[in-house]
Amino acid sequence: MDSATEPRPPADTPAPAQLAELAQQFRVDSVRMAAAAGSGHPTSSMSAAELMAVLLGRHFHYDFERPEHPGNDRFVLSKGHASPLLYAAFKAAGALTDDEMMTFRKHGSRLEGHPTPQRLPWVEVATGSLGQGLPVGVGIALAAARLERDDHRVWVLCGDSELAEGSVWEAAEHAAYEHLDRLTLLVDVNRLGQRGPTRHGHHLSAYARRFAAFGWHTVAVEDGHDIDTLDRAFSEARSTAGQPTVILARTLKGKGVAAAEDREGLHGKPLPDPEAAIAELGGVRDLHVQVQPPGPTRVLTVAHRGAPDLPHYAPGTHKATRDAYGAALTALGTVRDDVVALDGEVGDSTRTQLFGEEHPERYFECYIAEQQLVATATGMAVRGYVPYAGTFAAFLTRAYDFVRMAAVSGASMVLVGSHAGVGIGEDGPSQMGLEDLAMFRAVHGTTVVYPCDANQTAQLVAELAQQTGIRYLRTTRGDTPVIYTPGERFPVGGSKVLRMHDEDRLTVVAAGATVHEALTAADVLAAYGIRVRVIDLYSVKPVDRATLREAAADTGCLLTVEDHREEGGIGDAVAEVFADGSPPPRFVRLAVRTMPGSATPAEQLHAAGIDAESIEAAARLLVEQAVVV
Repeated sequence: MDSATEPRPPADTPAPAQLAELAQQFRVDSVRMAAAAGSGHPTSSMSAAELMAVLLGRHFHYDFERPEHPGNDRFVLSKGHASPLLYAAFKAAGALTDDEMMTFRKHGSRLEGHPTPQRLPWVEVATGSLGQGLPVGVGIALAAARLERDDHRVWVLCGDSELAEGSVWEAAEHAAYEHLDRLTLLVDVNRLGQRGPTRHGHHLSAYARRFAAFGWHTVAVEDGHDIDTLDRAFSEARSTAGQPTVILARTLKGKGVAAAEDREGLHGKPLPDPEAAIAELGGVRDLHVQVQPPGPTRVLTVAHRGAPDLPHYAPGTHKATRDAYGAALTALGTVRDDVVALDGEVGDSTRTQLFGEEHPERYFECYIAEQQLVATATGMAVRGYVPYAGTFAAFLTRAYDFVRMAAVSGASMVLVGSHAGVGIGEDGPSQMGLEDLAMFRAVHGTTVVYPCDANQTAQLVAELAQQTGIRYLRTTRGDTPVIYTPGERFPVGGSKVLRMHDEDRLTVVAAGATVHEALTAADVLAAYGIRVRVIDLYSVKPVDRATLREAAADTGCLLTVEDHREEGGIGDAVAEVFADGSPPPRFVRLAVRTMPGSATPAEQLHAAGIDAESIEAAARLLVEQAVVV
């Protein structure tokens, strides 16, 4: 590349010698923090010190007093265990004091072992589960490129160990496909992982070939501790158009301390003699760096044009809840410019493609890469958008760690799982989401809803846009009866009592597909004089505790029925209401306990024991009443 075309840092940026001293300060501070905490990863921080010094001192544009500034560059520390390096950089930038820095890993400190945005405003996303920084960085860069059309850059620092994660290569392909040339990945190739050498050690060419095959511009730096060489590599990345850039820097773990440098067995441990190490590194410093401010940028105004014109469906007709989801999301996108839709190459099935046809500029195809799907949603949530990301409920299990980490980040998004339960029929068990309610209920701070008809679905799509955190909407493949009137409200945390009588002897609690089975069973039982209350528990988390307690008090017996595994779903959600020590009601669960095969939806429900006939039989046993026909 012609060096004349490379962007040059301003004349007042630190000189190479100053940056070398700054890198040494980062090492010293990393040693100090880990020693004070009695734990941490100083050697992993020390290897990347020059990478951070050159980035912070010469190429990063950021206003630490305004972390929300739209023109700020974005930085993601994918190797989150190297948090001492990040905190040392924050101190050098004037964002932290030395006293606070030394509270690292202590109770009540903002400086956790792995950084989170819940504690620090300059952290974009929680990391530490390796292999997630680049995928989320792709989401942030994609928002910048296609939604904000701004000039800020996204920098991701990862370690060589995490390049073994498949999610990294999902992200690498996606970034190249989208031509994210304002995304730069810095790889700290220090050769050593947790238990020993990494797969490719210091062979930069092995990594370079892989990234080049995915369409990345690659820059190999044989001495990742050489300031001038790194500076040129950063400039090359900034001047590369049409491709994301990866800088592969050969470094030494524990650099600068002879007893630790490139040695195994020190991962995740304070140095044995921190005082000697600090002396060997030249002692404690108090250098500060003036980070370059962000340039002029547009301030995007997000329009909210009133309530969406949600689709209406006539009671008595039949409509799949997945159809209502697509139509309602499209209507929501018409009145809210911050709503974006993502899909995992099943948009024709999830009906997310309806949004794409109406709002193509805010529709993102992530292909069959569910980890990247959730990571992209997380990155866009970081930028203030409201992502609705959908795929088959069964396939979201592949992205569960990304969901978990999104919750740690405090990210807000709506995840939609279609084709849930055995009711999908002939496709068989590989396509059936039977664990998804348990999965999402277990994540901190989630909201989980499961509508049973099209009007309820439409209302919940709009309702979830007003919530925060991770929200999960479960939809059904087949047509189901429309039982609610258009415009009826369904607040999160609520339920609907669909059958109720003073002589109720049993309460059936259902959600989604099983609501209609419960209603059919209740009507049959009523004809034989057995009154059964039916509750539509559309809000699975949080549940309507008051209504469930009232039903238990009135009828003394609860029967839950769900198109889901017995563990962690609706039955457990209901049982937990009575786990406070008060006398529980008589309680029975119907759920999917077998391994389904291929069959029609009706045959599947019957074989699983969750259809109307099964509910009726269970109810008869529970009320201990035999009926002779």
